Amino acid sequence: MDGINGIFESVGCVFVFLNVLRLHRDKKVRGVSPIAVIFFTLWGFWNLLYYPSLGQWFSVVGAGGVAGMNAIWLGQMVYYLRKERYEL
Repeated sequence: MDGINGIFESVGCVFVFLNVLRLHRDKKVRGVSPIAVIFFTLWGFWNLLYYPSLGQWFSVVGAGGVAGMNAIWLGQMVYYLRKERYEL
């Protein structure tokens, strides 16, 4: 079960990476709630504590990727939202 969950987590990391790339290209935050990204980022970091307690090391690796990508995405969102606010 850990291997399957680790694969899902890793694929999730790839999909969040696509969001990071898209925001980098668009340089504007549209249609995504930062609150949702905050929630899923926190959940990802929680998983980094939770999975080791279960001995699920493949899941830890995937969760690390998801948490990291979400943190980057959130940082981009903050940057571009502030930039847009000050350009007005």
